[in-house]
Order: sequence, then C-alpha cells, then structure tokens
Amino acid sequence: MAVPDLLRQLLTAAGPSGRETAPAGAWREWCSAFAAEVSADVVGSSLARVPGTAGGPTLAIIGHIDEIGVHITHIEDDGHLRFGEVGGWDPVVLVGQRIRLQTRDGEVVGVIGRKPTHLIKSDERDKAPKIRDLHIDIGARDGDDARTMVRIGDAGVIDAAPLELPNERLASRSLDNRIGCYVAAEAARLVAQAGGAPGDVVALAVAQEETSFAGSRTSAFALEPDLAIVVDGTFATDQPGIELGQMTRHELGSGPVIARGTTLHPLISERLCEAAEEEGLPFTIESLGRATGTDADAVHVSRTGVPTGLVSVPMRYMHSPVELVSLPDIDAAARLIAAFARRLAPGMSFER
Repeated sequence: MAVPDLLRQLLTAAGPSGRETAPAGAWREWCSAFAAEVSADVVGSSLARVPGTAGGPTLAIIGHIDEIGVHITHIEDDGHLRFGEVGGWDPVVLVGQRIRLQTRDGEVVGVIGRKPTHLIKSDERDKAPKIRDLHIDIGARDGDDARTMVRIGDAGVIDAAPLELPNERLASRSLDNRIGCYVAAEAARLVAQAGGAPGDVVALAVAQEETSFAGSRTSAFALEPDLAIVVDGTFATDQPGIELGQMTRHELGSGPVIARGTTLHPLISERLCEAAEEEGLPFTIESLGRATGTDADAVHVSRTGVPTGLVSVPMRYMHSPVELVSLPDIDAAARLIAAFARRLAPGMSFER
C-alpha cells in the first residue's frame, strides 16, 4: 500500500500547536475536491462538509492538525538559542536532532545540541537530560547575528522526513495526529463517493490539541453536531517494554482501536463494532476508565453534551520523530467510520 498523497503532504508540512497554517491549508485544498463546504476559523481549525441525503443526524469526525514542537525562549549572546516545549517531549529524544524553525522571513534550520559525552561528569551520564541542558545551534556568529534570523517566540519542529519501511509500515514525525486528520477527510470522501449518508458528515482538522484542546472545544461548540467520532493514535503494544494487563492488546496491523469508556457514548462504541464486523474490517477494543487524553474529552461536554466515540490507530514511539504505524490500519479506520456514518438513521436517539 502506497502512502496516500494527502497523508504525505500533511507529514511534510510543519505545524506545531498554534501555527498549523501549512498542514491545514493542504488539508482544505484536498477536501475541496469532494466536499460541498470547506472553511477555516480564527483558531486554526478547518471543516469539510458532505451534505446528508435523508435528514439523518450530523456526524463530526475530528482529528487534530497540530503537532508537538519547540519554541524559542532566549537568545544567548554567543548565538545559541534556548527553547521550551510545545506539547510534551521526552528530552532524550531531542538530543542531536535537526530542527526547522518558522520565522517571519521563512524557515531557519539548526541542530539541537548538548555538552559532549566526554565532558559530562561520570555521575551524570546515566541521568536523562532536561530541556534546560539543551540548546539550538543555527550557525550564528554571535547573539546579534542570531537575532537577525530568529525572534523570541518563534516555533519549530523536528526536521524528519517520512520513512517507508517494509510490510506497509511508515515512520515519521507528526503522525500524531496527522493520521487523524487524514482519516477524517478520507472517511468523508468515501461517504461522498458512495452518494452520501443519511445525515451531514463533517470532517474536521482541529488546532491546538497538544496544548489546550482549543480547536475541538470551539469547533464542537460552533458546529453543534448530533454525535462525534474523534480519531487519534494510541499506544501499539507490540514493542519491547510494553506490559499488557492495564493496557489492551492492539498490535500494528490489527486494525483500528475502538474505545469503550466512561466519557464515551456506549451506543456509538457498539455501533462502531457492529459496522466493523459487518464490513469485515479488523479491529480491537480498548477500555478507558477516566479521561481519554484526546479531543474527545472536550467534545463530549460541549454545550449540553455531544455523544462521542473514539477510534484510534496503533502507533509505536509516540511523541518522537519516528512515530510508526501500519498503513492498512489507517485505511481500515477511514473505511470503518465511513461505514458507521452510512448506518446513521434519521430519528436515532442517544439518550441514556
């Protein structure tokens, strides 16, 4: 299976939280080929609507378009840059990475460095580095030179191109959660290709999930959908060090993961499972006892409440430049949600 064109475009566009313009633009352009309405808002979220055909409920399919990154907090007089996190990083992952900073004059590239191992005291070598131990080097001669290239508050992402691996596997930064935006768009396209669903199907690529859930809060409030499915990544359990028991088994290639949980609507979870079984799609189930850690946490309490489901794609090495997924799992997630949408009948009740 080849990497879908839209997914590749999303993975190569830089879009840390609050600065999602590039991937959002690519997403809207692709959706304009099939959607009756494509729009954006002041938060940075985007929408693509496929009109319903029979007065059925409006379904929102939500992925977040932002990714984790870094932001410049201080420029040293010697030209090195100090930085903070946009979202959450394991600092070990950042050591030695190349970085792409977004500035008013275009992209500035650099590298993330720390003191060489030879100069680290022996009692500190086994300790994980902190963000304060790291810096960005953009090749500046001194602080004045650096300040002509970057400003405090500029943000950036790791410079890592998508890597296609054997067995239809893909590694890249920002798979969390450009896969959710791709699945939302592709599910809506499949519905349009099939002639529509009973109700409107609205794909959304929402902003700022990694920092505040802002895009999902405002989009759900404005749209007032009858129900919603959030699409995100979840932890693949087939890598060393993962313990099953508190976590459910979902390996790469096992299909999308349908969540059941206290904040998720049980009827949606059941209908997703039924759709998967009827369509012959692989899937696994995860059980969540509290918050999901996804946009579903904001969507389900919008206004007087939105019945919400959660579909995830198994992912290894989350929040790193080498997040790794199985392409058939992504495809199956889109087909599952499209099948679910086509089964939503007029007059359905979600009261409980």
